[in-house]
Amino acid sequence: MGESPRLIAPSLACKESYRALVAEFAARGEEPIPFPLSFPNENFEAFLAHLAGCERGIGIPADFVPHSTFWLVEDGEVVGVSNLRHRLTERLLEEGGHIGYGIRPGARGRGLGKAILGLTLREAARRGIGRALLTCAKANAASAAVIAANGGVLKSEGFVASRGEVVQRWWIEVRGP
Repeated sequence: MGESPRLIAPSLACKESYRALVAEFAARGEEPIPFPLSFPNENFEAFLAHLAGCERGIGIPADFVPHSTFWLVEDGEVVGVSNLRHRLTERLLEEGGHIGYGIRPGARGRGLGKAILGLTLREAARRGIGRALLTCAKANAASAAVIAANGGVLKSEGFVASRGEVVQRWWIEVRGP
């Protein structure tokens, strides 16, 4: 029996597995979600330093907020990535929310979405976030189910022109770590 999935900080030890996850998204023609999956990683040490800076609010665009990236690891493989925004802006209130996450295409359908969101919510609690906003496309029933399974309550939905689709806004009361 393999190890339970666990959330870790990005590390050099998982370099090849992380790169394989990114390549799997690309091979499927899928948008890399969460957005740090699109950060260049040819120089992996610089990539890790950039992620560490983002957590401290260093090297981020003026309209961004500090954010932490985590990797979900199962049996030594990176099977998911999450990104936790430390606070919300008007733009993040419309779309984006506090947490974005993605599961490696070949690892889907095994409950890993529920696991990564639950573990990332614990990280939110550690940072004093008592109520987390999550957004997803209305058409993404799998993501909506993951959010609901983690205590999400659908509060609103609306058309977001920049995405060309209806986006749902879910709130989750965050429990302590």
